[in-house]
Amino acid sequence: MNKQKYDDKKTYLIKELKKKVMNHLNSQEKKKVSPKKRSIIFALEITLIIVLLVLWFSLSSFQKSKSLIVLFLYSFPSQFLISIVPHEPVLLYFGKFYPPITVALVAVAGTIITEALNYSVFKFVTDFKLFKKSLQKKTVSRIVDLFNKAPFTAIWIAGLTPIPFYPIRFLVVLAHYPLIKYLLAVFLSRLPRFFILALIGYAIKIPDYLLIVLFVVLIISIYIPVLRNLIKKRKNKNRGDID
Repeated sequence: MNKQKYDDKKTYLIKELKKKVMNHLNSQEKKKVSPKKRSIIFALEITLIIVLLVLWFSLSSFQKSKSLIVLFLYSFPSQFLISIVPHEPVLLYFGKFYPPITVALVAVAGTIITEALNYSVFKFVTDFKLFKKSLQKKTVSRIVDLFNKAPFTAIWIAGLTPIPFYPIRFLVVLAHYPLIKYLLAVFLSRLPRFFILALIGYAIKIPDYLLIVLFVVLIISIYIPVLRNLIKKRKNKNRGDID
């Protein structure tokens, strides 16, 4: 009985120590970068993604280009936050013209930089009072605790498989998971995934029109759930107003 109490007390003290250390580190980081500078950095990051998206959708030469620079730049909008556009069709496309390992390395280089931006953006957003209140909910705490049991493995599995990756981007910030470890897990999971996709493109040579169809289907699959939730929330709000 005494041993159980001792273990419980020890666990509690360790948790409290971790909290104090993380709070200290967060306060130190905030001292280094002023809120104004952080806001400017945040605005520049968002602007960069918007510019790249506009270029991609407005310039046909950009879309049809076989340059690896285009593949590198495409990694930014395709891996930013909730992945605005799918990366699979583009990797299949470039796999037709370059060795799979080349395609994978170029794509993963852009992805690593983008994930560093994601980490910075989510960290900026979670500092708002509105988000801090939501983070105190038991459900969120349980999810973070579950993630903390095997964070590296969770990131690796989500990065390698078709599991939606955007929740992981949020969780690593909530769990205060180190950026370097996060980027390493991204590299080790995304590199084989990108290689497999490029290898399929290299081996099968999928026609461009089928890749366009795949692109459209994936875009729809990304945004239909979002639209459904918005419509559902609007209907519930209208019902509440009527009542």
